[in-house]
Amino acid sequence: MLSEEPNTLKNFSLTLPNGRSLMAAAAAAGLLAACSGGTGSKPAQSAAPGVPGPVSSGAKTIGVSIQDLEAQFYQEMEAGMQSEAKKYNYRVIFVDANRDSAKQQSQVEDFIAKKVDAIVLTPYDSQAIGSAIAEANNANVPVFTADIANASKQGKVVAHVASDNVQGGEMAAGLMCKAIGNSGDIAILDEPEVTSVQDRVKGFKAGIASKCPNVKIVAEVDSGGSRNKATSDMSDVLQAHKEIKGVFGINDDTALGAVTAIRAAGVSNIAVIGYDAQAEARTAIKNGQMYGDAIQYPDKIGALTIDAIHDYFSGKRVPARVQVPTGTFTKANETK
Repeated sequence: MLSEEPNTLKNFSLTLPNGRSLMAAAAAAGLLAACSGGTGSKPAQSAAPGVPGPVSSGAKTIGVSIQDLEAQFYQEMEAGMQSEAKKYNYRVIFVDANRDSAKQQSQVEDFIAKKVDAIVLTPYDSQAIGSAIAEANNANVPVFTADIANASKQGKVVAHVASDNVQGGEMAAGLMCKAIGNSGDIAILDEPEVTSVQDRVKGFKAGIASKCPNVKIVAEVDSGGSRNKATSDMSDVLQAHKEIKGVFGINDDTALGAVTAIRAAGVSNIAVIGYDAQAEARTAIKNGQMYGDAIQYPDKIGALTIDAIHDYFSGKRVPARVQVPTGTFTKANETK
């Protein structure tokens, strides 16, 4: 946190030979410095991708490292943060880690060097991020996580803000049960190293067990959250399990990858359930290529993250975990 310089001339006055006081001379010098555009009077600058910009000495500055700013989900989360930050006159610097743990570590170090007032992370690697968080802790910079949590034993986070992904997984299971008539074989296209996905799959499995116990999960594949890999993996699943009736993709890219494989195989009547309900997935649902999605609200996640930071700055108690409710999206939503 930046501090103000102490006013060492507050109660001090000395008359110069020309009759002016030293205090007046100092004030004039300060005015000239301000007019010349010193550091404190520079306008905020936009940061180049991956490089935090200079920190203003005025309003508080928050550094945010997003694991993948190309993703629509994170773009919506960024918009939510920006909108909420304006309410508090906070400056927010966004950088893209480009799904690179080493780059994200470096970005945190840059934020510390720039003396930001708080750091927000959506970790690319929930385990590897711990050392970066520990560095921020040592520098007395508070750290918050959004969407994806720190799973490392290193580092302390003030608060984690995310969807209630267990609830979302249970809702996705409800959609699957309805789509396939409460029985049959299904697959999961997973990304098990990500904490939010772990919760989704946990909720999904619990939902299947309680809502349609005659449904059997016959394949669970790590598709890495990638559309291309999900397409390849789904092709393999279709070869190995001819009677499969449904697939749960842990995000929209994964679900849409499954759709590509299913269409290429010329197979019909396989229910695809995704997660996020982004624009392309909504179109696929409208066109009948997907049955439905669990829906998140990334703009709310972003806004609530800024609210948590504001509460922290204000000296209020901040809960360690802030959960944002999820919902469902099906073709019926398009007709409302």
